[in-house]
Amino acid sequence: LLQLEQTSKSIDSSAHMITTARVPADKPVRIAFSLNDSPDDASSANFPLAFPELDQQLQPLPPCHDSKESMQVYKQHCKIAEEYHEVKKEIALLEERKKELIARLEQVEKESMDAAQLAKEYAELTEENRTLKLAQTQCVEQLEKLRIQYQKRQGSS
Repeated sequence: LLQLEQTSKSIDSSAHMITTARVPADKPVRIAFSLNDSPDDASSANFPLAFPELDQQLQPLPPCHDSKESMQVYKQHCKIAEEYHEVKKEIALLEERKKELIARLEQVEKESMDAAQLAKEYAELTEENRTLKLAQTQCVEQLEKLRIQYQKRQGSS
């Protein structure tokens, strides 16, 4: 039996490239392939999920140890995944800060509205006070005039 072993390299999660050699149709062919970059599954244990908090499709794929380019791509992917993780953390912190600032702004606006309401009420009361003082002064003057008239009448009678 003619045995033909082949390995495939994962191009992406849904497509794999498998190359075959021309073999006469009357001869049986055995094809073996692996979806891992290395021939044994033990090496994938050396590369556990580097970033477990990332979605599965964003995880760096284990590199092919025989390929310098694969190792570089893996390292670059890890670096990008780390940067992505840092950016997500920063976004979460900024969103929390945004919530705090919005709450503070709402509090300040409420206090500002309260202050504006109090200022308006103060102005109204001040005007009412001025009007009442004026009315009091007029009443005191009128009372004094009436006393004088009353004394004149009593003095003449």
